[in-house]
Amino acid sequence: MNEARLEGASHSPEALIQLIEAVARNQDQDAFAQLFAYFAPRVKSFLMRSGMADTVAEEVTQEAMIALWRKASYFDPSRAGASTWVFTIARNLRIDRLRRTYAGSTERLFNPFDEPATPLSAEDVAITAEREKEIRNALGTLSSEQATIVRLSYFAEKPHTEISRELGIPLGTVKSRIRLALNRLRAILDSDL
Repeated sequence: MNEARLEGASHSPEALIQLIEAVARNQDQDAFAQLFAYFAPRVKSFLMRSGMADTVAEEVTQEAMIALWRKASYFDPSRAGASTWVFTIARNLRIDRLRRTYAGSTERLFNPFDEPATPLSAEDVAITAEREKEIRNALGTLSSEQATIVRLSYFAEKPHTEISRELGIPLGTVKSRIRLALNRLRAILDSDL
């Protein structure tokens, strides 16, 4: 497993795709370990933000990672990015868990946010993949300083104070660059609609 190794903070969409393909091709355990290290904390955080308790989120995260291992051969990078695919698996497992939890419960009050969304259609997956491509292109239009801060904040999920320390710039500068970058991205992406 040489070509698909994630080096340092290089968690590019292409690198993640290579790792999933390595798992699919020859059940590469090193590639899976890297995918697990990258996605497991993000998936657990996503599940906890959706209201799951820590222990339940941990269980569903483990299920999602097992599904990634077992279903890697079904991944099609032309239909969706690696992150979209993994988070769709996690979302579906979350819905399944909610269904099992509330099955047979007649005392539960109706909450429209608890209702599972319909599964993604091929068209939805294609639209999502196209949108991801547009976002990557829009990121390429940012200054290197803005792009670096956006990647650290949104893709590496680092807090602003950590970015400030890492780059050796004031916290206010970090916040200002993020705000300017997001405004620019919003303008570019809104004009593409």
